[in-house]
Amino acid sequence: MVINLRKNMSKIVKILVLLLIIFSLTAINERNINQTLLTSSSNLSNKTIGWGIKRNDNHEQPDLGKSNKQILENNNGIAMGNNQDKYIYLTFDEGYEAGYTPQILNTLKENNVTATFFITAHYLNTQEDLVQRMINEGHIVGNHTVNHKSMPTLTVEQINTEVMDLHRAIYEKFKYEMKYIRPPKGEFSEMSINATNSLGYKTVMWSFAYEDWNEDKQPDESKARQKILDNLHNGEIMLLHGNSKTNTNILGDIIKEIKNQGYEFKSLDEFKN
Repeated sequence: MVINLRKNMSKIVKILVLLLIIFSLTAINERNINQTLLTSSSNLSNKTIGWGIKRNDNHEQPDLGKSNKQILENNNGIAMGNNQDKYIYLTFDEGYEAGYTPQILNTLKENNVTATFFITAHYLNTQEDLVQRMINEGHIVGNHTVNHKSMPTLTVEQINTEVMDLHRAIYEKFKYEMKYIRPPKGEFSEMSINATNSLGYKTVMWSFAYEDWNEDKQPDESKARQKILDNLHNGEIMLLHGNSKTNTNILGDIIKEIKNQGYEFKSLDEFKN
């Protein structure tokens, strides 16, 4: 009996020692990988790239800028789908809640459209129920960072914190794993996009946006509707802001007209290059 007990204890000790060795090697390897990523990103240019597009109002795909588009694609990012499929990918930036998102979600549900909502930590901390609703209703929740700071103003370590602190908070609350990121203010650099790509995130820019974010200077509804519809194009990633009263009021009509013109709304998970 005593001999068997000693044998069992010996086996347990050996197993614990083995697990400790494995854990230590894993931790060391993870640190080495992180250090490699930090070094790799730090060697790249940190010149700010402000995303801009040259729009067409004839339903042709816009000019995204050859160099900026190449940097984006080299780092697994997307801004526009292929030119063959009449697909529209609807996205919203949500830095804070202005009282319109419940109506936006109602409209999307009524029209059977799923979208992507890029949120900040402030949005999560103040609108947890709305974030839960987005997830429950099949929308994608994307990372817009903790504090909405321009990425090129941050170190690689700070980028890691801005992205992963929000990532962990979302996972802890909803067991939801984010995988898409939109850089705050539409600004990135070769260094910053490489850093977020190394964290497993796909950067999502856009091929259409307009001045809809200023609550004190909302665009005229009829002109906004016309601008959005005139610039429809195959593979469009459409950026709208969730704090816009204009967008909220015209969203249902826009969705119906887009469908009438033969376009299909697709999720980013269905994105086609």
